[in-house]
Amino acid sequence: MADNAITFGLNLSVDNFWDLPDFARRAEDLGYDRVSIGEHVMDGNPPRPTVMGLPAMAAAAGATTRLRVLTGIVIAPLYHPVMLAKLVATVDQISGGRLDFGIGISGQRDTRAEFDAMEIPVNTRGRRTDEILRAMKQLWTEDHVSHHGRFFNYDDVTLEPKPHQQPYPPIWVAGRSDAAVRRAAIAGDGWYPYLFTVNRLRRSNTSVREMAEHAGRDLSRFHWGLNQPTAIDEDPDKALETAVAHVGQRYVTPERSAEDIARALCITGNAEDCIGAVQERVDAGVRDFVFGFLAGEPDDYFRQMEMFSSRVLSHFK
Repeated sequence: MADNAITFGLNLSVDNFWDLPDFARRAEDLGYDRVSIGEHVMDGNPPRPTVMGLPAMAAAAGATTRLRVLTGIVIAPLYHPVMLAKLVATVDQISGGRLDFGIGISGQRDTRAEFDAMEIPVNTRGRRTDEILRAMKQLWTEDHVSHHGRFFNYDDVTLEPKPHQQPYPPIWVAGRSDAAVRRAAIAGDGWYPYLFTVNRLRRSNTSVREMAEHAGRDLSRFHWGLNQPTAIDEDPDKALETAVAHVGQRYVTPERSAEDIARALCITGNAEDCIGAVQERVDAGVRDFVFGFLAGEPDDYFRQMEMFSSRVLSHFK
């Protein structure tokens, strides 16, 4: 980042709600800085309902004037680099340069289903993504591009128009693995972890910084992001119960209870609790928050985003 400002965004995390324009307008009116949504072609089998990130964020951008839109995340190895570069440039152009391009390789537990559906070997996803990143940067900045790599081959490709943002939209690399940390440090413009404890977050930010500096990269405009599951309520116990139901139960292990996991990975509590938890993560190096409020219904999600705006964002802004 150019300065030490903190930004606050929202990740739409409610199943079966696809009114992205309404969501984006509400977020803009409440003072949030960006909105995001994840994507899957097929999330498990049987799959839960999902949409694709770039068209969803195009709809969000079209409904707003100031709000930035983040693909959180595009599953890069499911795409051909020429098509993905064209889609990204298109959304960046029609949004007037408000796109943040979040990418990853898909870390969900049943990820093989969508790779099988697309006839892409799941064990190639990291290497494909590294090649795709190199290829897209060239496609966004050069004409008559030829590429002959391990996975992709093409000759004399020119994409017009180029992205609105020059040289291209900020690339936020998402993930949880050491490989993702390296990818962010070497090829990204931002680091966007998910389900990290505060200590792990601090360590990963340090690792990104050390790797990037070793590679001679300028980090002055780097985005230190975080995809943060959050439950806010006047009753802290109710907020914790929500986090346990939505996150703790999903990741429970024989060694750790659902409540322990929810406490470690989520922000929960009343406004004062949330302010303290956000500050902890600021102290760990986060500058670009994207909160995913834990809710089963849109009305509960909207209630939380309104409460968070009036009671937590107002503290930091």
